[in-house]
Amino acid sequence: MNRKTVIRNLAIVFGILLVIYAFSYFGNDTRGFHNVDTSVAIAQIDADNVEKAQFDDREQQLRLWLKDGNDATEGNKEILAKYPAAASEQLFDKVAGTEVDSYNTSVTQDSWFASILLFVLPMVIVLAIFFFIMSRMQGGGRGGVMGFGKSKAKQLSKDMPKTTFADVAGADEAVEELYEIKDFLQNPSRYQALGAKIPKGVLLYGPPGTGKTLLARAVAGEAGVPFFTISGSDFVEMFVGVGASRVRDLFEQAKQNSPCIIFVDEIDAVGRQRGAGLGGGHDEREQTLNQLLVEMDGFGDRQGIILIAATNRPDILDPALLRPGRFDRQIPVGAPDLAGRRAILKVHSQGKPIDPEVDLEGLAKRTVGMSGADLANVINEAALLTARENGNLITEAPLEESVDRVVGGPRRKSRIISEHEKKITAYHEGGHTLAAWAMPDIEPVYKVTILARGRTGGHAMTV
Repeated sequence: MNRKTVIRNLAIVFGILLVIYAFSYFGNDTRGFHNVDTSVAIAQIDADNVEKAQFDDREQQLRLWLKDGNDATEGNKEILAKYPAAASEQLFDKVAGTEVDSYNTSVTQDSWFASILLFVLPMVIVLAIFFFIMSRMQGGGRGGVMGFGKSKAKQLSKDMPKTTFADVAGADEAVEELYEIKDFLQNPSRYQALGAKIPKGVLLYGPPGTGKTLLARAVAGEAGVPFFTISGSDFVEMFVGVGASRVRDLFEQAKQNSPCIIFVDEIDAVGRQRGAGLGGGHDEREQTLNQLLVEMDGFGDRQGIILIAATNRPDILDPALLRPGRFDRQIPVGAPDLAGRRAILKVHSQGKPIDPEVDLEGLAKRTVGMSGADLANVINEAALLTARENGNLITEAPLEESVDRVVGGPRRKSRIISEHEKKITAYHEGGHTLAAWAMPDIEPVYKVTILARGRTGGHAMTV
């Protein structure tokens, strides 16, 4: 049962109890009655001025409907008097002994259900608030409130769309290294016959957007074995010991599904070098890291479990995490070169109506330094710009505009620029162009503009 179901059920129970309590409360409404002393009520009974009476044993109240109002009741014909518990029987006998034909007596008994409800309702409210707060604090992890130490790892199901190595471009070396992992899981005997041991861990590191997570998804789609994915931040919570417990639970799940692959994204959230935290040796992050180190290369059996991790900051990872026996293989995933950019553009152009005259080779040359995510964004921006103009084919013009948008941001068409500012910007960008032309080691400039984009007044782009 997930967190939303638990909260919904608690809300339904709470709502039902609240409605029942409301009926019980408003069914005993005393509004419109004038409060008087018990002696005044007894005097009205003795004076035969009572038309109807009602006892409420639970609240120890006596309601009287009078024939006529008088000075003692300040002219009110409906009065309410509270009486002590010891006088309940005596007062009831006095009313019952009255011989007035129009007089009716009814007694409201205390409901056993209402008594239980008054006792249970506050407890239900407190428990509901506790469950809600704890579920929010723990992010609705597996096992709910009682599952603090349960792993939040998600196992990819077979019916999910699969990413394969064919979907990865511009990272041929990384694909080759990871293909070996996939091949070992499918054909372990070939490696075992040579006495080879597959790496226990693979660390993918590089700038953002270069395809580290995409490579992990490709391994998941190719390997054909259970694949668990989790973020490094999912291990660390405010409660000490929760992270270490989640690490143990994750590897316990993996052992039950061996052979399998575990992918930890942004491992620097939990694998940061020890001693850097404010809590010293008692820091929750350090306890989690210690447990991860033990699970990766401890006395326990970890046969058939391969850990793949990704990070943008390998420099801050703990040295014990990077040593052979834990992350045996460290694969850099950098920005693609010209051939890689060309391949990435072709992959992201598939299924899109690209004009046959579009020069993807030239586009690859003009996108130096862009990551795979940037190149995917270039193609997507071009498609959006074409749709904005109600076009049917993605031509060279929207592709050029999309490159400028990714590099500098959208054009600031509404900005008013003086002639003096335009002249200064033109001199500035012209200086960049002349400097690039004069230096033989600099690639030629293919585009110079003084159109304002984002936070820039213009730019000069080299091939």
